[in-house]
Amino acid sequence: MSKYKLVLLRHGEGTWNKENRFCSWVDQKLSEDGVKEAQDCGRLLKEQGYKFDLVFTSILSRSIQTAWLVLEAMDQEWVPVVKSWRLNERHYGALIGLNRAEMALQHGEEKVKLWRRSYDITPPLIDESHPYYLEIYNDRRYTTCDVPKKNLPRAESLKEVLDRLLPFWHSTVVPEIQRGKTVLISAHGNSCRALLKHLEGVSDEDIANVTLPTGIPVQLELDENLKPLKPRQLLGDQAKIQAAIKKVEDQGKAKQAT
Repeated sequence: MSKYKLVLLRHGEGTWNKENRFCSWVDQKLSEDGVKEAQDCGRLLKEQGYKFDLVFTSILSRSIQTAWLVLEAMDQEWVPVVKSWRLNERHYGALIGLNRAEMALQHGEEKVKLWRRSYDITPPLIDESHPYYLEIYNDRRYTTCDVPKKNLPRAESLKEVLDRLLPFWHSTVVPEIQRGKTVLISAHGNSCRALLKHLEGVSDEDIANVTLPTGIPVQLELDENLKPLKPRQLLGDQAKIQAAIKKVEDQGKAKQAT
């Protein structure tokens, strides 16, 4: 019998997901498909009897918008939502805004897979000449962080995502779970992967093969020490989930111009 249940959710498809571009810390809303994914997710969680006490999101709109749509579909709009930059997507540095498939043609699929999926490889840093630098670092939301803006990352490996996520997990999320609250974390592909690595003890090598599609809830059943009692479960139609996983994995493959 599980002591606690935790649900992780990668936000619904964003506008740049649709264009196969590295979105990262650029603030994007959900696409039309992403809105539907979030609503469908909420309906599924309602059917499964979930009643959330608390939701955690990043400070990026696609994460927050997903949480709102999920709660609305569940008739649980009143549930408190706590936002933190520490749940933000991985900072892809100088790769932000670039198309993954075009990069695969230019640099090779293996290099792009390393940048996207490896544990401890940091992409090239963003600098002030980057077209999205000012859009990110002049954004007022980053004045609300618990570190000075000058200390925010300029690029991150997945390891560095986990390093900045864990203090928030331990200080803020864990105590709520241990109080018996049912928690939803509506975040991003890499912040959810980093947390899964921590909770499940996934190896540095194997984490490269952990793929989370947009809008698919991941259920974790945990013991009193917050250790998984069984493998993570992606909830929903399993055939559709496998197709969605393949779609994510194909994003980093070269597509020849036609």
